[in-house]
Amino acid sequence: QVQLVESGGGLVQAGDSLRLSCAASGRTFSSYAMGWFRQAPGKERDIVAAISWNGSTYYAESVKGRFTIARDNAKNTVFLQMNSLKPEDTGVYYCAAQYRYISLRNGRADNWGQGTQVTVSS
Repeated sequence: QVQLVESGGGLVQAGDSLRLSCAASGRTFSSYAMGWFRQAPGKERDIVAAISWNGSTYYAESVKGRFTIARDNAKNTVFLQMNSLKPEDTGVYYCAAQYRYISLRNGRADNWGQGTQVTVSS
């Protein structure tokens, strides 16, 4: 198990940027695939981006070219750089960890953070 704590959310205007961080506890962080999910009001939680233990990345079509996921295994942290934000990016962003990268890409995770709110005004 790994404990996850997100930070970096906030209220921004369309076109602005934000960087989310997720700090993980545990000595096996580098073995996990990590991901960011988003839950918009009234909608299901969907994957936004994922990164494997060795750096392979996946992005939802809606964020390709605007969001970048990265990890720092030395600091047990995963980041989501969000540029050119749109109102439809609004939601609660959750950090997730899963051993199997393919499972994470398919929306399944064993470990979740508490979420951080991102609100993009038009």
